Amino acid sequence: MSALSADDKGAEAVETGAGVTPRHVAIIMDGNGRWAKKKGLPRVAGHRQGAEAVRKTLRAAVEAGVECLTLYAFSSENWRRSEEEVSDLKGLMRYYLERELDELEREGVRLSFIGNPSRFGEELWGKLQAASERTAKNDKLHLVVALSYGSRDEIVGAARKLAQEVAAGKRDPNSIDEASFDLALQSHHLPELDLLIRTSGEVRLSNFLLWQAAYAELLFLDMYWPDFDEAAFHDAIAAYGRRQRRFGGR
Repeated sequence: MSALSADDKGAEAVETGAGVTPRHVAIIMDGNGRWAKKKGLPRVAGHRQGAEAVRKTLRAAVEAGVECLTLYAFSSENWRRSEEEVSDLKGLMRYYLERELDELEREGVRLSFIGNPSRFGEELWGKLQAASERTAKNDKLHLVVALSYGSRDEIVGAARKLAQEVAAGKRDPNSIDEASFDLALQSHHLPELDLLIRTSGEVRLSNFLLWQAAYAELLFLDMYWPDFDEAAFHDAIAAYGRRQRRFGGR
C-alpha cells in the first residue's frame, strides 16, 4: 500500500526510481508488547529490545545516507496505558539517553523532539532538552523523536496559531495556504516526508504525521519492531527506490 510525497518542500514533484535514497524516513515502531507476549516475557522486555532495534536502525540510516529519521516513540494516546508501563517507558528513556548519548555524538546524530515531551516531568524533560542542545550541531543524521505526540493535536495547534495571528491583525486570512499552514506545524523545519514504515502488521497511521504523510510512500511490515534490524531498514530503502512516484500528475 502506498501514497506519494514531494522530495523537497516547494520543489517541483519528480519521479524517483531504483537507487534513490529518501531524505526523510518515519517509523511507527509497533509490536513491542506482542513480541514480549509471544516469548512469554513482560512488556518491558519488549520495550528494551525495541530500544536495541532503534540502535540498529540509526546505524542503518547513517549508512544509507538518510538525512532525517523520525520515530514514533510515545503517542498522546499512550498515556492511557498502565501507570507501571508508562513508568517503565520513562525509565527506558533515561537509560537510553545515559547509555547512547556519547554514541550519538560520535556518529554525528542530531537529536530533537516533536510532541509534548514536557508531560514526562521536569527532570526527564530537562535531560531530553540537554541532549538536544548537546547534539544540535551534528549534521550526519537528524533523529526526531515523537514523544507525547498526536498529529491531530499538532494540526489543531497550527490552526490555532494562524487564527491567533489573524485575530491580532498580523495576518490576512486570505494569505493562509498550504505553505503557511505547513510552517505553523512542529515539523516545519524537517524535509518533506518521503517514506513512512510501520511494523507489526497493522495497516493504519495511528495519528502519526497525518499532514506530512499526504504524499509519502507507505510501507507496512509484518514483523514486530524488536525484530527490525539493519537488513530490514535497507530492504525498506530498496523497496522505496523501486517505486515510481508521480505525485498525482499522471
